[in-house]
Amino acid sequence: MSKKGIFITFEGPDGCGKTTIINLIYQDLQKKFGQENVVLTREPGGKNNIIAEDIRNILLNKINYKISDRTEALLFAASRAQHVKDFIIPNLESGKIILCDRYIDSSLVYQGYARNIGMENIWEINKFAILNTMPDFTILLMIEPEKGLARIQANKNRDVNRLDRETLDMHKKVYEGYKIIAQKYSDRIIAINAENNIDKVHQDTLEVVLKRIGDR
Repeated sequence: MSKKGIFITFEGPDGCGKTTIINLIYQDLQKKFGQENVVLTREPGGKNNIIAEDIRNILLNKINYKISDRTEALLFAASRAQHVKDFIIPNLESGKIILCDRYIDSSLVYQGYARNIGMENIWEINKFAILNTMPDFTILLMIEPEKGLARIQANKNRDVNRLDRETLDMHKKVYEGYKIIAQKYSDRIIAINAENNIDKVHQDTLEVVLKRIGDR
């Protein structure tokens, strides 16, 4: 393994199958590079991070429906700051491949664009939080809002959280926001058609990930 770690984030609108795909890619990379060399985490919160997870519980709890948009944005950034310090940076310094389910792009899209706070404002908040720790590349799984919501409604095993109760208009803005950042950061973000069946999405994603990682 190389001394330098690799930081890969996975993004997408709700119902895109992101969590399923990231778990499949995690298994693929463990087989290829060794279980000890690949780690999986997610946001808000983070692997084995009590502080970041406590903030996650506030953000996703259905009873906290009165959280203001700005408070929501700051809580996401606070959780991320703890996650970066305690998990992302140490694992990068150890040369690990890090797979993260959501990161800063989610805040740019959900709070910056869809909540109308402004992507530049969200970027400034998060620039302070992430200590210059940006992904090496980002997989963006794209699905139209109506199709994504249909998947969520069909999944009886999925826990419904506060953010799942958003309106269709909100989900449409999220979709638009992801298209905007995919174009703006095209050198870093690779869009995958998540409307295909799971096997096709998995293979398309794995091909991109392995190509981007290259020789280690």
